[in-house]
Amino acid sequence: MALRRSTEVPTGLAPILLPGEKLVTAVHAHWGKLAEPVATTTLGFAAAIWVDSNVTKATQVLGTIFWWLFFVLLARLVWCFLDWSHNWFVATDKRLLLRYGLITHKVAMMPLLKVTDMSYVRSIPGQFLGYGKFVLESAGQDQAMREVKWVPNPDQTYRDICAEIFHIVPPPGDEDFEDLGDLGDGTGGTGPGGRTGPGGPTPPVSPIVSAVSTDYPDVHRTHNPIQDRLDSYSRPVPIQPPSRPETVYESDDIKRRRRGADTGPIWPQHED
Repeated sequence: MALRRSTEVPTGLAPILLPGEKLVTAVHAHWGKLAEPVATTTLGFAAAIWVDSNVTKATQVLGTIFWWLFFVLLARLVWCFLDWSHNWFVATDKRLLLRYGLITHKVAMMPLLKVTDMSYVRSIPGQFLGYGKFVLESAGQDQAMREVKWVPNPDQTYRDICAEIFHIVPPPGDEDFEDLGDLGDGTGGTGPGGRTGPGGPTPPVSPIVSAVSTDYPDVHRTHNPIQDRLDSYSRPVPIQPPSRPETVYESDDIKRRRRGADTGPIWPQHED
């Protein structure tokens, strides 16, 4: 089970989420984690039936022992299933969380800003069955989350988390994310109030720019490659539009000094 960019919070996760925290992904461990208990219980059941059908009066106790072993394996299977259904790997716009423990509930947490490296490993069975192991590195030495095993659909989960870490806006038309829709409410387009001057309609605003302005209010609507190279953890520097070509890092006194040194046009020199 996996959730991406959904406003619906799974049962049991609401107490560990902060007010206003957006859920990016929430997944149970891959079903392959239950493969060994299921296979062991199935083999125990087959062995109990075979022994019980071939016992004699002298070996009837042996058949009873096999049935009790099967019931122990069945109880273990139920325990593993309940533990699997209770464990969650959660990523929000602020943190990575691992909720686990059936009797004693435990929560491991790592802020996204502390993640210095995140990779995942896919073994040969994981490539066939569709699971992987995440390895997390942070700036601190004591890490509550070091390895997250049995992550289902690791490729997509990895991309979702990295997109949130680096503030990458999804492209228009991505069905897994919220549809931005038409902006005809005065924020752009040709709807009522969408004008920049007398009688002139505002050109349509790009959905990517609109999403950035909504999710990250510090980011200016006008972008260029300079801002794309800024560190993701620093405050974005507004870039002036082409109609006002000013150097980003010039202060007012430098501008006045530069303009005061202007001597006017230089006339061409003609040789005699």
